[in-house]
Amino acid sequence: MPGGFAQDSGPCPCGGGEYSRCCGPLHRQERRAETAEQLMRSRYSAFAKGEVDYLLQTHEPTESRRALRQACRQTRWLGLSILAVDGGGAADLEGTVRFEARHREGVLVETSLFQRRGGTLAGEWFYVRAIELNS
Repeated sequence: MPGGFAQDSGPCPCGGGEYSRCCGPLHRQERRAETAEQLMRSRYSAFAKGEVDYLLQTHEPTESRRALRQACRQTRWLGLSILAVDGGGAADLEGTVRFEARHREGVLVETSLFQRRGGTLAGEWFYVRAIELNS
């Protein structure tokens, strides 16, 4: 369901308020994530809403569109909790976010690494990889 902005109303999957004011503008490329945590939340919401294009844009090009689409369809996400944030602010080039993502089959606990493209403060945040993963 790339570009599936028809479901723009209602609560944001990340728990940050109304989708149309939380992660929706990031998915529609109306604004950029200002922090690593904001990008992590928007990626969680993208998985929950099937926004594959956004997931591809915010990750190193190692995942295939097909694999992401399948992952979005197979998992029903139920909620997100941020457990810890280290760096990843407006004045940082790198940061980590530890989170718990609940889904129908259980819980995913991950510490994710995020960096800015080009290694400059003007670069957009992107997901690099999981540095710790428990599912």
